[in-house]
Amino acid sequence: MIYLDNHATTRVDPRVVEAMLPFFSEAFGNAGSKGHALGEAASDAVERSRESVATGIGAEPREIVFTSGATESNNLAIRGVAEHPRRRGNHWVSVQTEHQAVLGPLARVAKHGDEVTLLEVEPFPSKHAGWLDPQKVAEALRDDTVLVSVMLANNEIGVLQPLAEIGEICHARGVLLHCDATQAVGKVSVDVQKLGIDLLSCSSHKIYGPKGVGALYVRRRNPTVRLEPQIIGGGQEVGRRSGTLNTPGIVGFAMALELCLSELPTEAQRLASLRHRLWAGLDDRLKNLRLCGPTLGAEDPNGQPLRLPGNLNISFGNVDGEALLLAMKELAVSSGATCASAEPGPSHVLLALGMGEDQARSSLRFGLGRFNTEGEIERAINLVIRGVERLRELSSLK
Repeated sequence: MIYLDNHATTRVDPRVVEAMLPFFSEAFGNAGSKGHALGEAASDAVERSRESVATGIGAEPREIVFTSGATESNNLAIRGVAEHPRRRGNHWVSVQTEHQAVLGPLARVAKHGDEVTLLEVEPFPSKHAGWLDPQKVAEALRDDTVLVSVMLANNEIGVLQPLAEIGEICHARGVLLHCDATQAVGKVSVDVQKLGIDLLSCSSHKIYGPKGVGALYVRRRNPTVRLEPQIIGGGQEVGRRSGTLNTPGIVGFAMALELCLSELPTEAQRLASLRHRLWAGLDDRLKNLRLCGPTLGAEDPNGQPLRLPGNLNISFGNVDGEALLLAMKELAVSSGATCASAEPGPSHVLLALGMGEDQARSSLRFGLGRFNTEGEIERAINLVIRGVERLRELSSLK
């Protein structure tokens, strides 16, 4: 099996496993048990990890809340602000191409009477397809706007959004900025201060760490962000998220992020090179391919790449994406966002780009990662070509 679905989840790095193992056995104490050595050891490990995660995104340790993952973090950020008695206004702004873990909580907010504005992005086939113009955010803000939520890197088409510019616009109007940075943390440079982010969600299992652990960054000052907790009972995480802390997972999360950041420059270059080879190999031998999202060489106004280095999303004309998946048993890829797989239908992200339903249904998302090799990319090219040609041949016989 060639695994090219690293946007869905990643294999845990052996170095991360090694760091976690002691906290399943000899250092198994509850981090909330402060009266004995085992509890103190677990608590110390959590706090070291908190400091490490905070440093990795330019935050302070006290601004990190450990959660079960980015979905919980997004819910805590959005619903936590919405349900706090001192929040201002009843208007929210986000983007049509956001992950369902953001759109879902916003829909809940709207169901309770607030107004949600979902902004459009650059349409297909623009070379900047999927990119959000910051001016659209500025035009959408109102005196009663509570919060803007914009993801840093899209989980389907890899487009990187101009968060620094959006942050300046929001702060000038006194509006909070939330960012789902699940696909960006550990893959591109993320600094909450430079980007002007007030709330940031991320998850361990996207960066070669364990599943079931993530974090929410909550700004402490300028402005101070106040949240209504969504899980109550034990008072952990300064009352913002109750529940026994997942010490092994937290330790693994911190180690995973440290490894990603230490290897980031060379790894980003390597993944971009593999991604370019994958696209070139397919485009050279197959007709009627369309790249979904920004072009591979596209840059933002500051000259930075507009797409995650390991992301590739392709629409294969006259081929159903689900059928193509079934035709390539040796290749693990995705036909869209993994979390949307329970809701059949074309990708809402691709439809928001203005692509037709047939184009959207014919797309596959390739997510390249740390453990992929040049040899695997060459094999993947051949597997995809063989699958596409076979399905097109069958289609022509009908």
